Amino acid sequence: MKEVTIDYALRATWQAVARMYNEEAKNFETTMAIGFTLLSIDPKTGTPSTSLGPKMGMEATSLSRILKSMQEKGLIERKPNPADGRGVLIHLTDFGLEKRKDSKDVVLRFNEVVKNHVSEEKLNHFFEVTDIINKLIADKKIYSKDA
Repeated sequence: MKEVTIDYALRATWQAVARMYNEEAKNFETTMAIGFTLLSIDPKTGTPSTSLGPKMGMEATSLSRILKSMQEKGLIERKPNPADGRGVLIHLTDFGLEKRKDSKDVVLRFNEVVKNHVSEEKLNHFFEVTDIINKLIADKKIYSKDA
């Protein structure tokens, strides 16, 4: 059997997690992308629309589509940013806060089940590895001439 590459293991696992979250999101008449966005918006103070994309690692065009859909569903409202007259803050509506709680419960359940099946030591190693991979990428150490 061929050796499984690191990127394959990451990609296959993330795709399985995303499928699982999307299946679960259907029970709440939403999507994983909307759930992730709900969790990324500060429930008390709102979040500047310009910082939401980078915070989520998402392109502006994709985020704009999601925010438009969320506004149409009554999950969010846009308000002028008092700190920046040109900016907009994204706030959760009462319905958005309800759906945010649903999203948070789904994520916490996933974490709980994984923690019940994986030792703390193995989880710590997992996070160490993901931190190293992210640092190597951020520091451009993978495809630079110095790699």
